[in-house]
Amino acid sequence: MSKRRRRRKDISIDKWKNKKWYSVYTPKYFGNVHIAEIPSSGDVVGRTIEATLYDITNDFSQTHIKLYFKINKVEGNVAHTKFWGHDFTRDYLRSLVRRTTSRIDGIFNVSVKADNSPDYYKIRVNAVVFTQKRAKTSQQKAIRAIMRRIIEEKAKNLTFIEFIQECVLGKIGSEIYNEAKVIYPIRKSEIMKTKIISEPEAVTSET
Repeated sequence: MSKRRRRRKDISIDKWKNKKWYSVYTPKYFGNVHIAEIPSSGDVVGRTIEATLYDITNDFSQTHIKLYFKINKVEGNVAHTKFWGHDFTRDYLRSLVRRTTSRIDGIFNVSVKADNSPDYYKIRVNAVVFTQKRAKTSQQKAIRAIMRRIIEEKAKNLTFIEFIQECVLGKIGSEIYNEAKVIYPIRKSEIMKTKIISEPEAVTSET
């Protein structure tokens, strides 16, 4: 081995020796579950970690739900996180598409009260409904109105933690399904994505 290659190898080894490993955990409202081990030679606060709902629940049917957590506090080698959004895998969404059916999307920005604060989170919510057959424009408009009403009512009446849990675990999607099927036969209804647009400056309970 040449001196140059040996020097590069030594530098690479030294870099890894200088890194510290952190155990990353979900927030309490997602079970305080260990989801990752990450190395870093600097500050990890602010780093976003991706996991699936399956990693938390061990329910194989939830592998298509991706969750994003942002590290907001470090204690020793333990990195604590806050929820930062979720979405579905592309493969799962593609599997839902059928010919001669309708896909109805709704994107809504809502304000949701923080659990121990008078302040609010701003959250972008993407809902989707798949019909059994092709729906008329008027029917799609009526279903989209149901999406908006239910999501805005939930945002008004639930705290941040409650709202996020109902989005991710499918309760809001189920309520949209139950009302929308009266308008037109529905095959699937989901909250396929959430994203935190802004959050209160000081958040204590959502960790």
